[in-house]
Amino acid sequence: MYLVVLGVCLLVMKLGGWGLVADWPWWGVLLPFGGAMLWWWYADRSGLTNRREMDKMDARKEDRRRKNLEALGLDIKKRRRP
Repeated sequence: MYLVVLGVCLLVMKLGGWGLVADWPWWGVLLPFGGAMLWWWYADRSGLTNRREMDKMDARKEDRRRKNLEALGLDIKKRRRP
């Protein structure tokens, strides 16, 4: 995501003619977009995206379980106070 934001900023600067970026070649301005594509390809191929989604789903499931136990009055952690 950071590479896409950087690419958009560089693209706006190139098209607007602002700063040093106006004199850069087009391949230098578009390079962050290529880097973002490579990162997304790697993340999908390595399973990183799926692992992150599974971690989020597990966290939501655990939070839902904890809230349900509290609603039933079965909060074990609160009962174990010394």
